[in-house]
Amino acid sequence: MVWREVSAPVRMQRVALVAPTVMLRTMLVRVADAGIVEIDRTTSGGGAGSAAGRRLLGADEDRAAGPRLCAGAPDLDNLEREGRADLLAGEAELDSYADDAVVRGEIAALAGWVPASELPGLAKRLADVGAGVVPIPSPRGVDPPTLLRRGKNVRQSFTPLVETYGTVPYADVDPSMLVGIVYVLMFGMMFGDAGHGALLVVLGLLMRAGRPRRLARFHKVWPFVVGSGLAAIGFGLLYGEFFGPTGVVPVLWLAPLEEPVTLLAVALGLGAVLLAGAQVLGTVNRWREGGWPVALSAPSGIAGAALLAGLGLIVLGVTGPLDWLVVVGALVMAAGVALVYIGFLATSGGGAAGITQASVEVFDAVMRVGTNLVSFTRLAAFGLTHAALGKVVWDGTTGLWRSGGFLMVAAVAVFLVGNALAFGLEALVAGVQALRLEYYELFSRVFVGEGRPFRPWHAPTDHTADSQPIDSSVPPGATLGRRP
Repeated sequence: MVWREVSAPVRMQRVALVAPTVMLRTMLVRVADAGIVEIDRTTSGGGAGSAAGRRLLGADEDRAAGPRLCAGAPDLDNLEREGRADLLAGEAELDSYADDAVVRGEIAALAGWVPASELPGLAKRLADVGAGVVPIPSPRGVDPPTLLRRGKNVRQSFTPLVETYGTVPYADVDPSMLVGIVYVLMFGMMFGDAGHGALLVVLGLLMRAGRPRRLARFHKVWPFVVGSGLAAIGFGLLYGEFFGPTGVVPVLWLAPLEEPVTLLAVALGLGAVLLAGAQVLGTVNRWREGGWPVALSAPSGIAGAALLAGLGLIVLGVTGPLDWLVVVGALVMAAGVALVYIGFLATSGGGAAGITQASVEVFDAVMRVGTNLVSFTRLAAFGLTHAALGKVVWDGTTGLWRSGGFLMVAAVAVFLVGNALAFGLEALVAGVQALRLEYYELFSRVFVGEGRPFRPWHAPTDHTADSQPIDSSVPPGATLGRRP
């Protein structure tokens, strides 16, 4: 699979579903069973006014299994007597979709969206019943629905991070893999303890195995948990932390409580790199959404990148030996301010009010560059907090242990309970803070709008219901569809 396909949402194809009017119901049953087509809706009500919908209102609506469909047209009275709310719900949905069909003579058609890769299989499935699926041009000004690639294991574990924030616009880059890697990295920096990280790895492996049973429902996220645990182990080895400063592992880089300023500087540097990466993705998205004019003048595009780069050059010039970088940085920031101002002014409508609005928005954009960068100091702050809690627990443990006697038992209790509390509290805090940094600092640059999620119609065919009586008074499909 080429990189462009991996980094973008699933490619969608606009299609027309076509069938003889008498076969419309059969085609819809096949489409619903496939569960890969989002059919355009022109009516509302979900079939509540149909014969099946009216019977469903009087039935015990136990929809735990979801709507289902009979392969053939069922006897609705029989379904109502047997309490088949699932089949009645499916028939009600089918009727509502059939009402949206456009009929020309003996032909009925519906329009919708389907993943392009699924098109051949859908065509083969419909050909068996005399129906067809025809690719058609996308309507002008209408974006296709978005479906992110799930893949297996790692990818499907990271995708919910993006979907929780919002629906990726169809034209934008799908950052799921990058988002997952960045989250794991930031979590590890704040939760740097090799012992606690090992516990997370074990927890993730238990999720994968589904043992105990209550962890089985978290099976899909086990790579995410294991990855976070491995990152915590890595930073724990760098910090020399193993259930606190126990001395079990050596300090490979620095002890957080001894060199907090260095850790803070590294956190800011990592934040600058991540913000720069978000600006790159944002620039690509703005170009794909509106071309170079938008990519050039947007705060999340090249203009915003100039603001960030200019600030970085100024900081390097002030803190380093190259004073001329301050001048270069100021010029780069000035260029960024000019581009951002042009972009805001173009969308403000002009006039005195537009100039005022653009000026305020430019000031906000400049301030956000600094505040977003400073926000990444929390990577160091919560890393220090985790190390401080570990030290408190370890100092209390060793103090009680040296006293001997019964207090040695108390020392073990302090070590176990203290680490359990530190593990639970810090895992929660680090998880929330890493998510906050991604959503507020990074995603605000990557995305400026929201797409529409792909919602295919899915109602499995219940072949066990095929033996139910068929309403032979009406030819199959004769009442389905509408004429313009």
